[in-house]
Amino acid sequence: MSKVVLVTGASAGIGRACADRLAGAGWTVVGASRRGTSSGAGWSGLVMDVDDDESVAAGVGDVLARHGGVDAVVLAAGWGIAGAAEHTPIHDARAQLETNFFGVVRVTQAVLPHMRRSGGGRIVVISSIGGAVGIPFQAFYSASKFALEGWGEALSYEVAPFGIGVTLLQPGNVRTDFTDSRKMSVAEGAGDHYDAAVAAAVGRMARDEADGVAPDAVARKVERVLQVKRAPLRVSVGKAAERAGLLGKKVLPDRVFTAAARRSLGVRRTAGLREPGAATRRMTE
Repeated sequence: MSKVVLVTGASAGIGRACADRLAGAGWTVVGASRRGTSSGAGWSGLVMDVDDDESVAAGVGDVLARHGGVDAVVLAAGWGIAGAAEHTPIHDARAQLETNFFGVVRVTQAVLPHMRRSGGGRIVVISSIGGAVGIPFQAFYSASKFALEGWGEALSYEVAPFGIGVTLLQPGNVRTDFTDSRKMSVAEGAGDHYDAAVAAAVGRMARDEADGVAPDAVARKVERVLQVKRAPLRVSVGKAAERAGLLGKKVLPDRVFTAAARRSLGVRRTAGLREPGAATRRMTE
């Protein structure tokens, strides 16, 4: 019998590519999404909202009832929010963390009891290079991915004795509808202090994503992770320059790395504006 994998976020993008590729490789694939994609190329669909406790419990229960178990889960559901951190309403920030972080936690908590009882399993979390390098004007997206990195690493220690492997997959720029569906968030009454910088940085990001790797490149990496005997904790995928950024973050002095990252991410060191009295304060410091 083929192994069973549950893929979240399977309606589009990386999740859809993973569902298609794994089904083609012989896995029994259940592709879950809030939109309720009915099916794909050789796999069945499932309506499941990762933001909702009851929906996740029912969805995972349905997979277990239909297939008798789940051998792996690929956690690809997520979305992005952009805007100045100062002007992002708290409800928007919470919504970002709710899906990208707590949605992963919910599904993992739902599948772990079965994996423990069956003596093993694989958990693949679609993180991001933005979980290691903060992305300006996407602070809460980065926060959600940084949270996944810490949580996933801690989880890997906890579940290893039960034969369960955890992998944090860190894509760089990927050509998907993620770019067009990114939400721009601005607090009511916020000034235009950041407008030009937001437009420049987000515009740069959109162009880089349009020139990114195809989602199947990520799916191929997921397939390899699920094939190996011992799952690596972290795997990156994307263009060489993006992946080099992960190494640079580890080995370069902060000042050097920050300067390079600023240029790469399209942000300026100064805003060209000074608050009243700023010059005076500098003279007296």
